[in-house]
Amino acid sequence: MFQNREEAAEKIADRLEHHRGDDPLILAIPRGGAPMGRIIADRLEGELDVVLVHKLGAPGNPEYAIGSVDESGHVELTPVARQYGIEQSYIDDEAERQLTKIRQRRERYGRPPAKAEGRVVILVDDGIATGSTLQAAIRSVQEQKPAKVIVGIGAAPPETADRIGKAVDEMVCLETPGSFMAVGQFFRDFGQVTDDEVIALLGGNQHE
Repeated sequence: MFQNREEAAEKIADRLEHHRGDDPLILAIPRGGAPMGRIIADRLEGELDVVLVHKLGAPGNPEYAIGSVDESGHVELTPVARQYGIEQSYIDDEAERQLTKIRQRRERYGRPPAKAEGRVVILVDDGIATGSTLQAAIRSVQEQKPAKVIVGIGAAPPETADRIGKAVDEMVCLETPGSFMAVGQFFRDFGQVTDDEVIALLGGNQHE
C-alpha cells in the first residue's frame, strides 16, 4: 500500500529515470493522475499536460461504460455496445455530450493540447481497473506518431496490466495483485483531486 499518490509517483519516476534527458511529455489522466504526473515531469525534466478521454455511458446507466471518446472526437466502443444492440443514434448523441464536456474542461485548463509527435510520451494514472480509458488515451497518443509510448501507473489487475503492457513500448505498474477491488485500496490517502488543483499543477511547467 502506498502512503499517497506522491509516494507512488516517486517510485514510478525511479523506474523511468533512464528517460531523463529525453525531454519526455508526461500526459496525466485527470484528475487523479495529475499530482503524480507533476512529480514525474519534474523528476525527469519533462513537460506535463493532461490527456482527455471520457467514457460513454450506457442508456439508463451512465456509470456503465459502453465505450469512450477522445479529444479529437474518435469513438471506441466496447464489445458490449454491439452485443446489446445499442442504437447508433444514442451512441452519437452520448459521444457529442461527452465531447462537449472534454472541450469545456480543456478550455478551463487554459491550454491547447501538447503535441506528441516525435516525442517520448509517458501516460500516468494512479491506477486502472478495466483499463478502457487508458487504452483510449494510448490510441489517441499513438495516432500522433510519438517516438515512444510509455505507461506509468500505481496499480492494476494482472490481466489488465498485461493487456496494456502489450499495447505500449514500456510500462511500469507498481502493483498487480490477484485480488483487485478498487484503485483506492492501494492508497492510505486517496483524496479527490479538483480541477483547480489540476490547473495549478499544469502551471508548474518549466517549459512555459
